Amino acid sequence: MSALTGKRILILATHGFEQSELDVPHAALQKAGATVDIVSPEAGEIKGWQNKDWGRSVAVDRTLDQVRAEDYDAIVLPGGQMNPDTLRGNDKALGLIKSFFDQGKVVAAVCHGPWLLIDTGIAKGRKVTSYKTIKQDLINAGASWQDAEVVTDKGIVTSRKPDDLPAFVAKIIEEVQEGRHDRKAA
Repeated sequence: MSALTGKRILILATHGFEQSELDVPHAALQKAGATVDIVSPEAGEIKGWQNKDWGRSVAVDRTLDQVRAEDYDAIVLPGGQMNPDTLRGNDKALGLIKSFFDQGKVVAAVCHGPWLLIDTGIAKGRKVTSYKTIKQDLINAGASWQDAEVVTDKGIVTSRKPDDLPAFVAKIIEEVQEGRHDRKAA
């Protein structure tokens, strides 16, 4: 039996997600036995960003209107500059992320993905990491920013950049296996 057999994980993204930050966790979490759904505000396909140009499109499994946090064990928030910046303006996306947090489920964000932890109020009082250019945003939001490959704080998993994805995915798997996380107010 695989590490995540019977577990369901949601990857929330829209156009402009960093290609590897969706593709690597998607493949690795599926390989670990999880059912992984790519969820977006829009149906059809969303286009990634790779290096300095548009990347490949990926199929959207479900739209925001079709999912509930209750049906999943974790949410993964890929970065790229455009993806989280667009999603942070979407109240349904922010509500979904906050629902995962409120239910003690794993919330994982990489690169610029932690911007979404600011807009949901999750970052305040938490240990996090991120891509270096949003470090000050997280500090200003009340987070304790750390320069580390992966930082975990009671089921909140954050990582800096694509090079850190193997450690990021390993920590997501570990946190999902642990189950619900008690999160007293920070």
